[in-house]
Amino acid sequence: MLTVDNLNQYYGGSHILRNLGFEVPMGKVTCLLGRNGVGKTTLLKTLMGLVPSATGSIRLEAGGTTHDLTRTPSYARVKAGIGYVPQGREIFPRLTVEENLQMGLATCSARTPLPDRIFEMFPVLLQMMRRRGGDLSGGQQQQLAIGRALAMGPKLLILDEPTEGIQPSIIKDIERAIRTLAATGEMAILLVEQYYDFAESLADHYLLMERGEIIMRGRGDEMVAHGVREALSV
Repeated sequence: MLTVDNLNQYYGGSHILRNLGFEVPMGKVTCLLGRNGVGKTTLLKTLMGLVPSATGSIRLEAGGTTHDLTRTPSYARVKAGIGYVPQGREIFPRLTVEENLQMGLATCSARTPLPDRIFEMFPVLLQMMRRRGGDLSGGQQQQLAIGRALAMGPKLLILDEPTEGIQPSIIKDIERAIRTLAATGEMAILLVEQYYDFAESLADHYLLMERGEIIMRGRGDEMVAHGVREALSV
């Protein structure tokens, strides 16, 4: 479980993240929604240590151990069990699919094999192991980015808008993969989305952000009753 408490972030004189507090429980999909510019990606970068938090705490409970990640560097957060799929995928275009996936094993012991479940969820990656990442379609690159994050066996998987610019057929593949991962009960998933229907189909819990604050939260099956779609379109 990820626990965030009283998290604040500033850029210059602007207060970007405002007293954020929430949990991402194990075996569940927590969807973070909000329009462009409300602070979603800044929050994820802060969780990953790419941007330092001004105040607050970030804790990850994994394997019976609680890790205080508030001041730790990014590599230590990955080693503690966080897998991150950034917005825009950020795969290595000149490396092969296999080499990209092996980058996800950087924190693992030598000769750790790639998990079979990557290829069970995304069989196209097995077919294209020798292809360069830059030669893949946008949807295939997104599958590669998710596979890279899964390579180290994360306890928390963070996905930043995985449906952005992706064809519908691959969106369905990604949806099935997220469902499968959550169903194992071995991973907490934090999904950041603007695409309401995709988020609603997966969310066990939701958080709605506006101007750096969480203004609404609840169970996934309450999103319609709470008017989340309408709140996103305002």
